[in-house]
Amino acid sequence: MSISKDKLDSTIRRIFAEVFTMQADGAPAPDLAGDTILLNTGMDSLGFAILVTMLEEELGFDPFSLSTEAYYPSTYDEFLTFYLGNQPA
Repeated sequence: MSISKDKLDSTIRRIFAEVFTMQADGAPAPDLAGDTILLNTGMDSLGFAILVTMLEEELGFDPFSLSTEAYYPSTYDEFLTFYLGNQPA
């Protein structure tokens, strides 16, 4: 069963905010527009690793492990689309 785009979007945004706030000593997470460059959000590579791990725990899958090709999304929309397109069947 696949997760809807709206549910996936809200889950990613919520967990992104949790990880960002944890890493930034309580500072609020930036807003994520579709064209937001992920590397410009202020979260470092460790933060993104934690984000992906927490998403895997909540969603039950890691699209980076399921994908047959290495892919590094640069914008929020690319990240969301990657998760949508690489859900388990």
